[in-house]
Amino acid sequence: MKYRTKPVEIDAVQLTWPNWSEICEFVPQPWFKCGCYVDANGKETTDSNGRIGLKMRTLESQEFLAVDGDYIIRGLKGEFYPCKPDIFELKYEPVTK
Repeated sequence: MKYRTKPVEIDAVQLTWPNWSEICEFVPQPWFKCGCYVDANGKETTDSNGRIGLKMRTLESQEFLAVDGDYIIRGLKGEFYPCKPDIFELKYEPVTK
């Protein structure tokens, strides 16, 4: 049997340095664990020349690392999770009102 995703609007913010304060307001505790730097391989680093990263908790208490350019999505139950830009652009489109 095949299934189709139900149409639903989501809230999302793309993780970038210029909108870090927006991310901090968008992702509340306990979902927001901490900010960090990420190296070219997508691993956490102490090098402040790295890309911006955000450690987050999911609804299932898993820890995820979102990196610069990822979208942070608020789910249907108020949970938050990261989504890579290419997947986000395939799955979502802006809502025009």
